[in-house]
Amino acid sequence: MARIENLNLSQQVTNELGKAIINGHYTAETGLPTEAKLCEEYGISRTAVREAVKMLAAKGLISSRPRQGIRVEPANTWNLYDTSVLKWLLESSPTLYVLKEFLQVRLAIEPQAAALAAKRADKDAIAEIAVALEKMQAAADAPDGEIHEADLAFHTAILFASGNRFFFQLRDFIRTALNVSIQHTTPAKGSKKAIADEHFKVYQAILNGEAERAKNMMTYMIDEAMSFIEKEIAEKESQNASK
Repeated sequence: MARIENLNLSQQVTNELGKAIINGHYTAETGLPTEAKLCEEYGISRTAVREAVKMLAAKGLISSRPRQGIRVEPANTWNLYDTSVLKWLLESSPTLYVLKEFLQVRLAIEPQAAALAAKRADKDAIAEIAVALEKMQAAADAPDGEIHEADLAFHTAILFASGNRFFFQLRDFIRTALNVSIQHTTPAKGSKKAIADEHFKVYQAILNGEAERAKNMMTYMIDEAMSFIEKEIAEKESQNASK
């Protein structure tokens, strides 16, 4: 293990240990190395190690109790809404299964957010959706246009336009997972123009105050992404079964 030399030592150790826990390198059975061992391995002070332990505990990955030491917690205690935890999880091997769960969450949230945005009809908020859509359309029309960031901005703008503070609080969670999801679904869709057109239908329904149509259009878009992910999962499972 290379020694860490950046100023933000604790965050780097948190990142390394978090990934190791999620990848199964450290488990409830194996536990974490001792403070002394971690200090030696990373070339940092006990203070930096202890700060990293606090950060991991806050994310639900470990617990630290008097006379019990540091314990690695099971996956069902991890805070998946923490964007670092979600990012580490999406970088681990079962990415497609995580994305499927994420799409299920999106189906529960984003269609309703689109419907609320249509009902609320906040002109300024809808204008932000339009800005993101225009960037998507421009990217779709350009041979080497990058639609990715504009796509993320579009979905974030709808969460804000819903007027629901709880939905908007999920923006970083949605962006983090959507960032990975798009990398799978965009190539499967095969056409940036088709992607922009689908997003336009959602925007148009919101702009026209058609709450039910906005909800249905968003549901359709996420359902389609689910189909791509499920197909990819089936193909991988078939390949594994034939080995």
